Amino acid sequence: MMKRTYVPPPGQIRQSQVITTFGPGALLDLPENSVLVGGLECWSDGGEEIHEPRLVEKLKRLFNPPLAALKLLTPPPLREDLPGAGRIGITSWLFPEWFVTQNVVATDATGKVRSRYLVHRKRLTSGRFVDEDKGKHPVVPVRFVRACPKGHIGDIDWYYYVHQGKRRCLQQLYIEETGTSGDIYEIWIRCQCGLSRPMGDATNQKMLALGPCDGLRPWLGPFVPKEPCGAPNRLLIRTASNAYFPRVMSVISLPDRQDSLEKAVNVAWPFIQGAGSPEHIAVFRTIEVVKAALGNFTDEEVYKEILARKGFSGESSSKSVKQVEIEVLSACVERVGADTPDGTFDGRAWPRQHWDKPWTGALDKVVLVHRLREVMAQVGFTRFEASSPGVDGELEIGAQMAPLARDISWLPAVENRGEGVFLGFKKERIEEWLKRKPVQERARQLAEGLGCWCEEHPQSGRQFVGAPYIMLHSLSHLLITSLALECGYPSSSIRERVYAGESGYGILLYTGTADAEGTMGGLVEAGKHIDRHLRAALEMGRLCSNDPVCAQHDPCSPHERRFLHGAACHGCLLIAETSCEQFNDHLDRALVVATVDNLGAEFFKQ
Repeated sequence: MMKRTYVPPPGQIRQSQVITTFGPGALLDLPENSVLVGGLECWSDGGEEIHEPRLVEKLKRLFNPPLAALKLLTPPPLREDLPGAGRIGITSWLFPEWFVTQNVVATDATGKVRSRYLVHRKRLTSGRFVDEDKGKHPVVPVRFVRACPKGHIGDIDWYYYVHQGKRRCLQQLYIEETGTSGDIYEIWIRCQCGLSRPMGDATNQKMLALGPCDGLRPWLGPFVPKEPCGAPNRLLIRTASNAYFPRVMSVISLPDRQDSLEKAVNVAWPFIQGAGSPEHIAVFRTIEVVKAALGNFTDEEVYKEILARKGFSGESSSKSVKQVEIEVLSACVERVGADTPDGTFDGRAWPRQHWDKPWTGALDKVVLVHRLREVMAQVGFTRFEASSPGVDGELEIGAQMAPLARDISWLPAVENRGEGVFLGFKKERIEEWLKRKPVQERARQLAEGLGCWCEEHPQSGRQFVGAPYIMLHSLSHLLITSLALECGYPSSSIRERVYAGESGYGILLYTGTADAEGTMGGLVEAGKHIDRHLRAALEMGRLCSNDPVCAQHDPCSPHERRFLHGAACHGCLLIAETSCEQFNDHLDRALVVATVDNLGAEFFKQ
């Protein structure tokens, strides 16, 4: 049976890091052991409930079958009533259960081959391995485990591995190192019977050295039945960065555009209630009261609201996460939200005369967001490959991911408060840009790069995000780098939301933390000089320290294998993955400004 333990307090780690780093199924190194964080049933009652109806309704549909009820709760707080003072109410399980002795127990005649015992937990006494000949040996958890992309994980069957599944014996096992670098190709597993096998074989997926996955889910507890799987096991270094990728969904708490639309129609109702088509609304806008009330709402939106009030509208489709957000941000004429102590959003349009420059002609709106609330919830996790939300902010329904609990009734979530700046772009300018042949050719090259990536990841359902999204996404990274030089926040504390769809085009750069660090006012103040920062970002994108290699990168190149990048590298566009909504994928500065390759596909011309 697996050994139960508790997760000690994480010190100064924020709650947002609990769901992104220490969620169910995560592998942690503790001072004395390595553990696997238990599922939600193994957590004590969560903290406070977070209310965000829009996010809850989206999350309910992600599960099969869809959930009828769901709560968002903060991670458990410190508990004084648990064993050991001030521990978190999160149970974890000892993992892996195989250990290797710290001291060398044997060497060959040359001294180049060093052997250590490889033993199971059941053979330990008081945390040490007792050898009748050489005494007690301190041990540490072995760093190799097996896993599959669905999240299943377990100990490697070392007897099966060293005997290649042909012969089984239970004699003593050893780990032998033939070099000084710790490279996996210099490590061998040897049995006392004389057979041995290099660990390098485990990295070759074609050899199936670790056997098929048995669907083990140890984070859910020792008595949970195995899930049917059968996928090939893959070698996983338990401390590697690809051992755990949380699947997180987030929304910005915004006043719903529908509420604002209803209020606007209420004011204009005496004049527009007899409208028989969207064209009639355009005529009624000549009345000053109607024009002021309807603001930026389109004639089609107003007409649909009129039909809804008269009972003639059909069922409306559910809006995506980002669609609601950009509709609210784009509708901000002077101010949206309120500046109250418990307010979740306060956005104020920055007058055009403050930022109107030749290089900002494509901008339609600048909104300074003085108050902002982001709610993040963890839905599941994956291993080996990260899974990011789509460009519309939605998670793929039915996508493969490991569950957080046997029965989901609540999900760990956090709310972060901060500030930000929103840049809205003119839709007609982007549509004109898309009609240019160099842009279409560059989009084709980037789409082919995605095709090459999908050939190596046949299980993925990724689709091409489109040239407008890649352009805005690349510009967002350049702006983050420029703003971080003056706003007082490091670039890793500034996050992005890129909007590219039928509802409009824009970029929201914001801070979001669980404490006061996200609301210092520096980002809003920098937003007042967005024209200067935009120009600096464009200049930064023209030349990379790795040019011309970076600018001439071919997305389908089999040598670099950066299929989701155009002109993008660590010298120009790549930033902290915690700041990027696509984990640094779908980037190309050639769509933003002219590079040394001079493709002619740039959006900004100077």
